[in-house]
Amino acid sequence: MAINPALETLIELATSQTDEAAKRLGLAIRACEDTEQKLTMLLQYREEYEARFRATLTSGFTAAGYRNFQLFLDKLDTAIAGQQKIVNDAKRRIVDERSQWQSCERKRMSYDTLATRMHKAEERKANKLDQKLMDEFATRQSNYKR
Repeated sequence: MAINPALETLIELATSQTDEAAKRLGLAIRACEDTEQKLTMLLQYREEYEARFRATLTSGFTAAGYRNFQLFLDKLDTAIAGQQKIVNDAKRRIVDERSQWQSCERKRMSYDTLATRMHKAEERKANKLDQKLMDEFATRQSNYKR
């Protein structure tokens, strides 16, 4: 049994929208992973730099050197805060893209369900017609034999 051409078009469109939404979700996840990786690198670099700072404190250094270390740590903290904001934005984008994908998937599934129902209804209709024809045939056969 053929599916209604309009419904078939809707299913194809919904499938294509779902695929595009899945691709966008994948890109968002990948971008988030990249931003988290950069944040991790910044945090590790800060820890290493601070460890060097502490090690230098024990051996002693000039006030200008101390000031330079502090200024650089402040710049790292600013970069870390900025990267954390980027990570948070990327996570929000994942949530938005996942929501879009789920919405598209629900629409696609509802069209599939509708197509399945239509197919089953057509099947029942065809079975009824077959049964009717078989009944008529049986009636004719019994009338013919009399």
